[in-house]
Amino acid sequence: MRIAVENGCFGYKKGEQLLQNVSLEATDGELVAILGPNGAGKTTMLRCMMGFLRWKDGRSSIDGKDIRNIPQRDLWRTIAYVPQAKNASAAYTAGEMVLLGRSSRIGVFSQPKREDVEKADAVMERLGILHLKEKKCSEISGGELQMVLIARALASEPRILVLDEPESNLDFKNQLIVLETLSRLAAEGMICLFNTHYPAHALQRAGKSFLLCKDGSSIFGSTREVVTEENIRRAFGVRAVIGDVETPENVLRSVLPVGIAKDGGQDESKPDGNVRRIASVTILTRDYGMANKINEILHQYSELVIGRMGMPYKKAGVFFISVALDGTESEIHAVGDALGLLPGVSVKTVFAKEEEAAQNDQS
Repeated sequence: MRIAVENGCFGYKKGEQLLQNVSLEATDGELVAILGPNGAGKTTMLRCMMGFLRWKDGRSSIDGKDIRNIPQRDLWRTIAYVPQAKNASAAYTAGEMVLLGRSSRIGVFSQPKREDVEKADAVMERLGILHLKEKKCSEISGGELQMVLIARALASEPRILVLDEPESNLDFKNQLIVLETLSRLAAEGMICLFNTHYPAHALQRAGKSFLLCKDGSSIFGSTREVVTEENIRRAFGVRAVIGDVETPENVLRSVLPVGIAKDGGQDESKPDGNVRRIASVTILTRDYGMANKINEILHQYSELVIGRMGMPYKKAGVFFISVALDGTESEIHAVGDALGLLPGVSVKTVFAKEEEAAQNDQS
């Protein structure tokens, strides 16, 4: 399945152009982050994409068919939307809220059946919130409410999940729960798109990113190419440093804002990412279900692979893979990034020292 926006333009007032020639796409199994400063139009873009608002020019499509031409019932069986968890009706329990997600699967004048209740319960159990079933939505925390709204969306069995700032106003733990859920859903084949204020979340979770600037312009592509220090400066007016943070399990990309940009100039020149390097990528996972996903990614970059070794350590239930690569820095980072997005997979990339590489070239 493929959802796309093609040259979308929108403004609330006549002559206003809030969004200019917006284009993006996502296919099965992709997690796409949508970033931009406050007021840039991220939520508006989502609403236009789903047909809540009408594009002034351009269109949204699913598998090439204009969303406006898809019957509403069919459309909302395909797409599920999770709004910002700011409030909820005190009249509903968490279980009732999730069961509302089955409405697209139930006839207009029909009551929920046993299988609908079982489906709602199964989704809540999967997300670890079944214990909230009888609690009023007004009595649970913001993080719990966000998970209830995600469960409501998943109860409709969508192919596409769209979320508006799902991790905003949550503590670290609940942010991680939401992000891990999105990573897992994408790994299972669902299309997930989410608005976020956090460039680091895009770098660590999303394969593709869409960056919206206040002047209405936008950038779409692989996250490593979109979320750069230069683009952050342009979109947010902030000087930032992007670097790797090494943990015991992974190497994560992170963003540190260091100051307000005084002008719109370009950042200082950065090292050339097109220099060829030799590197090794080590992959560890306890989730044998990820093996096919790992192999798919390595196959995509097979022209870079110069050696590979894999070994299961059955006693500890861990699977090790070590891959040697020969390619540009950008290409090798792309391999590590793609593998690092898989849930339950630890990845570290180590480059050979450039001096050693130069000596080897001369031999």
